Amino acid sequence: DCQMLLNQLKEITGIQDSAFLHAALKAANGDLMEAVTFLTEEHAQEPAKDAAAAEPSAWEGSAVGKRFPHSKSIFSAPPLGTVPIALETGFYSTVCIFCDRPPEGHSAENKNRPKRKRCEVWGENPKQNDWRRVGDWPVGMKNIGNTCWFSAVIQSLFQLPEFRRLVLGYSLPQNVLESCRSRTGKRNIAFMQELQCLFALMLGTRRRFVDPSAALELLRDAFRSAEEQQQDVSEFTHKLLDWLEDTFQLAVNVRSPRDKSENPMVQLFYGTFLTEGVHEGNPFSKIETFGQYPLQVNGYRNLNECLEGAMVEGEMDEATASQSVKYGQERWFTKLPPVLTFELSRFEFNQSLGQPEKIHTRLEFPQTIYMDRYLYCSKELVQMKREETKRLKEKMGMLQQKLESYMKYGSGPARFPLPDMLQYVLEFIATKPAAVSPSSQGSQTTLLQSQAKPSTLDGLPEPTGLLERKDARTEDAAFFLANPSPQPESSTPLQPSEAAERPAPHVVSAEELTLVRACLQRWRSEIEQDMQDLKESITRIGLSIEQMYCDPLLQQVPYRLHAVLVHEGQANAGHYWAYIYDQPRKSWLKYNDISVTESSWEELERDSFGGLRNASAYCLMYISDKLSRRVAGEDDSSRLGPFQKEVDALPPELQHYVQEDNWRLEQEAEEWEEEQSCKIPQMEPSPASESQDLSSESG
Repeated sequence: DCQMLLNQLKEITGIQDSAFLHAALKAANGDLMEAVTFLTEEHAQEPAKDAAAAEPSAWEGSAVGKRFPHSKSIFSAPPLGTVPIALETGFYSTVCIFCDRPPEGHSAENKNRPKRKRCEVWGENPKQNDWRRVGDWPVGMKNIGNTCWFSAVIQSLFQLPEFRRLVLGYSLPQNVLESCRSRTGKRNIAFMQELQCLFALMLGTRRRFVDPSAALELLRDAFRSAEEQQQDVSEFTHKLLDWLEDTFQLAVNVRSPRDKSENPMVQLFYGTFLTEGVHEGNPFSKIETFGQYPLQVNGYRNLNECLEGAMVEGEMDEATASQSVKYGQERWFTKLPPVLTFELSRFEFNQSLGQPEKIHTRLEFPQTIYMDRYLYCSKELVQMKREETKRLKEKMGMLQQKLESYMKYGSGPARFPLPDMLQYVLEFIATKPAAVSPSSQGSQTTLLQSQAKPSTLDGLPEPTGLLERKDARTEDAAFFLANPSPQPESSTPLQPSEAAERPAPHVVSAEELTLVRACLQRWRSEIEQDMQDLKESITRIGLSIEQMYCDPLLQQVPYRLHAVLVHEGQANAGHYWAYIYDQPRKSWLKYNDISVTESSWEELERDSFGGLRNASAYCLMYISDKLSRRVAGEDDSSRLGPFQKEVDALPPELQHYVQEDNWRLEQEAEEWEEEQSCKIPQMEPSPASESQDLSSESG
């Protein structure tokens, strides 16, 4: 439990020093939120091992400050506080609070305080691997206070070479920069330039992780303002892409004013779909644009079922060849973007509790999805497949009902499998009555003989009930004669076989036993065969439904899974990370804040499908097969590292920005090594003394 709390503190606060977090947790008596408050609002000084790597501030001396000199005065951010953010909840929102650094005088401290020496940041950590990048391994991103969502989104976008090139190659003519007067336009340009600096560092830095504070501060500043209230995490992603789209539109307007079709963001991320249907008896059709396509998760087993449910609402008219819609509507994609993003809504509002809840049900998704069955150009073939699927599902439903009647047989409230019931009857008739002891048998014979008197009625048959009662009385009499006085001390205790006798028929002739046994065995065999046939038919129909769209004509437009954004937690709190497919390495990597580790499809399944624990995917990013092959071809043809070619192609100011940051890293390393060499050598403390020191420091 303690380790779990420490991990949550690391994710929320961005502080990585375990001893420091342990002390804060102990001071808060194990209360997580109190520890967060202590760490974020009490000006706690962290002896962090993994602190911010980008110094000085992103505005001072950066490429942004040089290319957009007035940005600093125009976009001076208000003090950091708490920003309400909610997770994606469909029609509802739920609040997740940012726990940031102390708000008082934060901006002034960043601008006026002297630059902190790296020896103050690295603490006592002598391992360079903890703060240096290894080769061309992708870099992580620092969590500066509940900003894991930003890291997951930006890493997923950065690992798209096409998007990366668009951002790094963005430029505006000087006259456009000077003529931009609106606050929104200047903010968007400033954000683009901060994103360029961040991407440049992610390409060429020698640090193990980068600090996104400057770009994040612009986002937060906008979401704090009264006119731009945003409440859920998906809205942050939408707003981020909207800003980039508006920024690219400024460049497009130079050539083609107000022509959004030329906007590279629109071309990369946006598609169109046609909606056809009937509303109040009137047919209609309309074309709409989409970016991130929302999908409801609840009630579906896999991604294709989700898409089918989103594309079809209502029922089809089987009487016409055109398969026209009786009521409801159908959607068909008319244009798919190279980057296809699905938002999975895993939250619903609980009316009884009055709060949103996360849906933890399992939802599977493939590494390759074929989009042909959702395209307008495949409409006729797909509608035929849908009708056939509908017919097969109806037939399978009837077979399942029949199988259910065998499995739950009976007319009363309790139902049992019919083959088992027949088997029980077969066991009953084959059971022999319990054996009677010789003495009891002799006494019973004497009693019967003494009571036997000739009568004219002896030859007449007696009703079954009378016979049963007579037999019972006879047996009772025999029992009491055999045991004239109830003396517990002299009576023989019952044997186990006598105490737990199985029910058995009183009298069964050999002919009756043979006949009934043959009938029951035959009936049971027939029923079992019928049930087996039903199960096989249901399996065959299910397989036909699963393979309905495996037609080669519907496998011409494949999309490959590029990234999976995962949320772990409940509706009102949690942590985000991303799994991204690394094309050069042909493997999945896990991007979890500053940590970037090699992963596998099996680990991705466990964390993303849901159903096992509180972690599940909330966003899926697919890329077209054409784009995927282009990326693979570029990586195979490059003799340099995956990023080195792009670093060499950076604009001069961004190259200088990266070189300056790497030079500063070396200076910080020298300062740290110098301080370490000046320290007086001390004996290695024992584990016991370390725990005592920690306890005293916590106190």
